[in-house]
Amino acid sequence: MKLSSRWMSNQKLIVSCIVLLFAFSAYAQEQPVPELQPKTPVDSLYREDQFYVRLTYNTLQNKPVDVTQQKISLGVAAGFLRDMPINKNRNVAIATGVGFALNNYNQNLTISKVAEAINYSIDNNGAGFEKNKFTQLLVEVPLEFRWRSSTFESYKFWRIYGGVKFSYLLYDKSVLKTAGTKTIITNNSDFNDFLYGVYLSGGYNTINLYAYYGLNPLFKSAVVNGQQVGFKSLQLGIIFYIL
Repeated sequence: MKLSSRWMSNQKLIVSCIVLLFAFSAYAQEQPVPELQPKTPVDSLYREDQFYVRLTYNTLQNKPVDVTQQKISLGVAAGFLRDMPINKNRNVAIATGVGFALNNYNQNLTISKVAEAINYSIDNNGAGFEKNKFTQLLVEVPLEFRWRSSTFESYKFWRIYGGVKFSYLLYDKSVLKTAGTKTIITNNSDFNDFLYGVYLSGGYNTINLYAYYGLNPLFKSAVVNGQQVGFKSLQLGIIFYIL
């Protein structure tokens, strides 16, 4: 009797353990297994290196008496800037790079050639020509100070960029077209080869406003009616920053 009673007790214990195991297994299957999400590493060294494309309306400042601009003068530029953050949050930086700019200026200062000499005159009413403009192709090197509200996760942010731009004249062309003739002059030695000025851009996301003012004149030695041609360039437009 004692043996039978002990066997019955052991049997009950085994059954109880089996029931508990099944119950625990069923409970474990009901609990959702958390998915392992890959951790996104925090980029503590991100930069805002950018390509840029710029479109501007070009105006001439410091014009001699009676010189006016004719039609719309446009400019286009493109280049690349290398970003160098200078604070821990990486939202303050300096940047430099290189680009190319093509600027047009339509005005009533006619540029012609007599023998080998360049001659300048002013057409007061614009009736003497169909087209009168000069074009400059420059390589430009900006040096700018940057502030932005960016983080490594955000590609849309506010920015204010400004600095100094140095430009070197690669090619120039003056076109004077009248009813009967067309005069084209290239590589005019009266132009300044080296130009510099200040600029400011600002806005949100890709498209930003842009302004540039040249600190030295486009011409170094041109004279018209006894006046020095001291044209300085003022450019207003938009600039697109592309990562």
